[in-house]
Amino acid sequence: MRNKAFVGTILLIASLPSDQAAAHAILDRAEPRVGSTVAVAPQEVVLWFTAALEPTFSTITVTYAADQRVDTGKARVNGSRMSISFRAAGSGTYHIRWHVLSKDTHTSDGNYTFTVGQ
Repeated sequence: MRNKAFVGTILLIASLPSDQAAAHAILDRAEPRVGSTVAVAPQEVVLWFTAALEPTFSTITVTYAADQRVDTGKARVNGSRMSISFRAAGSGTYHIRWHVLSKDTHTSDGNYTFTVGQ
């Protein structure tokens, strides 16, 4: 009986999320969606993360062909949501790059693309 209680305790501890994994702001979803094709270019990119962000140290860039930057400035942060407006340069592939600092001081970054009109 004592072994069963011990094994049960170990399994319970192993199933709990670790602070390390829960500490990072990971991209949860994006609009336009990662890898999507849209008929008309949106006016902004919106990213949602799994943790609240520090606005001062969180950025998004939007680029078009040959790394031509088309975003219109500073990203807007509200809790775990970050967005940026951009000027569509036409049909083709847009590259989104983000770097964020979560409220608990962990950084993460990533990138994705979406396509307009093809």
